[in-house]
Amino acid sequence: MSGLRQSAEAYLTLRRGLGFKLRQHGPLLADFVAYLERAGSSTVTTAVALAWATEPQDVQPCRWGQRLCVVRGFARYLSALDPTTEVPPPDLLSQHHRRPVPYLYTEEEVVTLLSATDALSPALRAATHRCLFGLLAATGMRICEGIALDRSDVDLDAGVILIRQTKFNKSRQLPLLASVIEELGRYATQRDQLCTRPKVPSFFVSTVGTRLIDTSVHGVFAKLVAQVGLEPRCGSGRPRIHDFRHSFAVSSLLDWYRANADVAARMPLLSAYLGHASPTKGTQTVFA
Repeated sequence: MSGLRQSAEAYLTLRRGLGFKLRQHGPLLADFVAYLERAGSSTVTTAVALAWATEPQDVQPCRWGQRLCVVRGFARYLSALDPTTEVPPPDLLSQHHRRPVPYLYTEEEVVTLLSATDALSPALRAATHRCLFGLLAATGMRICEGIALDRSDVDLDAGVILIRQTKFNKSRQLPLLASVIEELGRYATQRDQLCTRPKVPSFFVSTVGTRLIDTSVHGVFAKLVAQVGLEPRCGSGRPRIHDFRHSFAVSSLLDWYRANADVAARMPLLSAYLGHASPTKGTQTVFA
């Protein structure tokens, strides 16, 4: 292993030891080090970092900025060990990208989407996606959080879901409405009847008893959207799973305004329920 590769591994180990997940940093840094080796460079320079960051041609410019940001952190670490290391300036490439305008679902559209899952087969696939999409719409949780739920995380007696160590390394408990608890219990019974020997402890299971795969769930959702004929409205983006989260947040705010509640005082509650780093960050990212 070359010195740069060893340094990259040491850097990742250090950062992860401090609590950073850095899921994408490993492959990107490995690719960058390989690029340096092919270029015959033994250290990081701004020119080489910029050339590597902008190498992909079929991506948005913000992706170049994100790639350069990965190198910048590594270069800062290296500069303490090798004074010849150049740290790319923070304003060299922009990381900002335009967030898609959310599609805000009406209650009728959610019901229509959930009803469309009845056409899925086999029965376990239909039940799993109906319950998963319904849970996302009712709680505003992230799709990755729903897929990651284990059976032990869903306490139907207490009416609470535990979401463990997700974005920002946070865990939180979500109290549920009685109607949501009832639907989860109905699914759990059906799941256990149709999948008597699951291979994993996940709450939502595939037709072969494994945990759901994110890309597969998105594929099913896209087919359902097309099937029921949902189209982007004027000024909105295309309907996405993540928009259940936006819709939940907006619906909660509207309900508070209609009830003449102190919305500002309740914002931290909504932020905590959704798992934001802070109320301010949640507002800035449009409930991302």
